[in-house]
Amino acid sequence: MEGPVRSHDYTAADSHDRIQVRGARENNLKGVSLDIPKRRLTVFTGVSGSGKSSLVFDTIAAESRRLIDETYTAFIQSFMPSLGRPDVDALHNLSAAIIVDQERMGANPRSTVGTATDAHTMLRIVFSRIGAPYVGPAYAFSFNRAEGMCPECEGLGKASEIDVDELVDRELSLDEGAIKVPGFAVDSWQWQVVAGSGLFDPAVKLTEFTPQQWDDLLHKPATKLRYGTNNFTYEGLVLKVKKSYLGKDRDSMQPSARAFAERAIRLAVCPSCGGSRLNEAARSARINGLDIAQCSAMQINDLAEFVRGIGEAAVGPVLDGLLSTLDSLVGIGLGYLSLDRESSTLSGGEAQRVKMVRHLNSSLTDVTYVFDEPTAGLHPHDIQRMNTLLLQLRDKGNTVLVVEHKPELIAIADHVVDLGPGAGSAGGQVCYEGDLAGLPASGTLTGRYLDHRVSLRESVRQPSGWLPITNATLHNLRDVSVDLPLGVLTVVTGVAGSGKSSLIHGHVAGREGVVVADQSPIRGSRRSNPATYTGVLDPIRAAFAKANGVKPGLFSANSEGACPACKGIGLIYTDLAMMAGVASVCEDCEGKRFTPQVLTYRLRGKNISEVLEMPVAEAREFFPTGQAGVILDRLVAVGLGYIGLGQPLTTLSGGERQRLKLAINMAKNGTTYVLDEPTTGLHLADVDQLLGLLDRLVDDGNTVIVIEHHQAVMAHADWIVDLGPGAGHDGGRVVFSGPPARLVAEGDSLTAVHLREYVS
Repeated sequence: MEGPVRSHDYTAADSHDRIQVRGARENNLKGVSLDIPKRRLTVFTGVSGSGKSSLVFDTIAAESRRLIDETYTAFIQSFMPSLGRPDVDALHNLSAAIIVDQERMGANPRSTVGTATDAHTMLRIVFSRIGAPYVGPAYAFSFNRAEGMCPECEGLGKASEIDVDELVDRELSLDEGAIKVPGFAVDSWQWQVVAGSGLFDPAVKLTEFTPQQWDDLLHKPATKLRYGTNNFTYEGLVLKVKKSYLGKDRDSMQPSARAFAERAIRLAVCPSCGGSRLNEAARSARINGLDIAQCSAMQINDLAEFVRGIGEAAVGPVLDGLLSTLDSLVGIGLGYLSLDRESSTLSGGEAQRVKMVRHLNSSLTDVTYVFDEPTAGLHPHDIQRMNTLLLQLRDKGNTVLVVEHKPELIAIADHVVDLGPGAGSAGGQVCYEGDLAGLPASGTLTGRYLDHRVSLRESVRQPSGWLPITNATLHNLRDVSVDLPLGVLTVVTGVAGSGKSSLIHGHVAGREGVVVADQSPIRGSRRSNPATYTGVLDPIRAAFAKANGVKPGLFSANSEGACPACKGIGLIYTDLAMMAGVASVCEDCEGKRFTPQVLTYRLRGKNISEVLEMPVAEAREFFPTGQAGVILDRLVAVGLGYIGLGQPLTTLSGGERQRLKLAINMAKNGTTYVLDEPTTGLHLADVDQLLGLLDRLVDDGNTVIVIEHHQAVMAHADWIVDLGPGAGHDGGRVVFSGPPARLVAEGDSLTAVHLREYVS
């Protein structure tokens, strides 16, 4: 390639109005240099893995963040995460970058839509000023403060029920290992505290304990005891488990502890506050007949109408601020949520839009906003709203950078940067930069696919049977009964919040033979990679062991073959105390992760480190048969041929992680596959490959149910179930169920309107 195609060049005079990138080499970028106009909307396109995120997030946004952090004192920096300098020759004219990504909003049970947007704070001020009877200042209405929280559930809205039979085996004595709680194995320190407390005979079975001993074992408050020469604090098992496991983020627990918590602790609605999280005093104050808990539980579009009707001059400015936030949430298509909805239950797309609301109401200007696929989870109808909001941000004088695949959003770009031409090592170059008009004529893959349309099937497959859902009422579903066809490709669609996930995840997932590949994050550390996650490393290690007559464990970077200096990570992480920490390539193994002895063992001329550096497609040619060949085939089938076998999972995009799960789930002998928005992160050209994969699953005799908004997938379906007509309590009904051609011909829903326009 001769170099990037440009539709026009900027003059030297306006150089300060451009972000100048020179020689960016982060991840797969091949010395990328370009100018990005400031105070404009620039969309970055290209196939998944082409380098968009490496350029926008890992280079431009990362360096902006790093430079801002460097303005703090060394003392303050020591408490902040360490940010290494991106691999780039020069970056000029950066402004402060705000990243609005699809990361879920954490699993803190105290975080809600209301707390995340400050709407609940403003609502508390309103109730503290004009609620009757008067209860106290604003914090008296906070479920995160002792003054306002329900004393029984401590402001969580849920009371925990401990299953005692998961804590102890009543048929055993303490000596026989009656305590099943992790960390209480016989002779462990925690076990010795119980057995040596003098409260029980460790040789007696729990079934023979007196009522007092049983109560002491489970519920005795923390008490200082002396046994022999030792002083220690004894506490009942139920209290100890509550202290150790309640309110903790389960994703951060060890797998054994997480499994125990899921078995032993059940959460139920708190009987004292009815799930409102607040104490009786906070719930006693009312405005126009409603208390603050009832307001928080209302749909946001209803709450906005209620607040409009308050009209008290004493709280006028606060009401204006609250209404502005509520109206922004409605405008962005989240009017179906409520302020008491836990942040952790939001989808990636919903979380991104909630974060967006904070910035729409911000007084900051001349900021660089960076968005990661803001259309994720959005129906074509909702994408129009998202476009309006992005343009509003731009028109306030901000630079807006968007990584996106959807033509509807690319259409509003002032400037387009297309990366490619391929993925991984075949990408990392600028293929086109310029205005939208020049993109179709540029000859790039994105340009060729911009007007690409998938047509309706000429003949749809006939169902082999039906999977009935009857009287579904989860969340906003209105007593829904619908039959889903078996043996075909079904797309479940509808605007965001119409009830799609409630219907499928609530009433199909969990049935026998149903395999779910969803977008929940992959659990894994910086040691995890596609080879370890998919299990393909096991047959690879076995092949190396057999060829060299040694143990397979030598070829694991987590085991005895690991380089002792970096413990098999390939990098040395150095904490520089008052300065930012750095990661550097391990000098002992030169990043190869294994000991020199292990690297002398070869399989068909390659050592284990060289194999782990291979892209999946190359590895498939190296291991064409056996279990390794089967797994690598699936990775290529889901479009991940370009990712490295040993690439850390933490470097994969959301779309790549989902397709990795899909590849693993294809190995299960499920008869019904449920996929949740599999087009997330996919280029228009990759969507065609995905459709081929879905067809292959169906043609192999499986049922495939896809929750999806992408019109290409709808057009390709055998059957469509459309939920709506709106979101929240305006949705929750099946407005259409049948072949796509009939929806296009006869339907009047929002989906029908957009699909008709797409296929015409």
